[in-house]
Amino acid sequence: MAFVIALIIVLVGLIAAFQLSEGRSEKGRYIVWGIITMIAFAPFLSFLIGVLYGMVVRNGWTASVMMILSPIIFIIGLIILFLGIYKINEEEHK
Repeated sequence: MAFVIALIIVLVGLIAAFQLSEGRSEKGRYIVWGIITMIAFAPFLSFLIGVLYGMVVRNGWTASVMMILSPIIFIIGLIILFLGIYKINEEEHK
């Protein structure tokens, strides 16, 4: 059941990111995708990957891979957010 809930949250985050970034500038898209990556993808996607990998290998300690994946995905989202914040708009610069 935990897999289903985590998968639903990741899918809802993906749909929300597509809906919220529709019609925005490139700067706005980066900001939306960065926030969604940090909030929805980092914890729940790392949980899914870590637990599924632990079940495949049949070792509970391998599920600790989610402790490594979550900060990595969060930092990727933070980088995407900063790209959006510090990106110069082409319309404003002309």
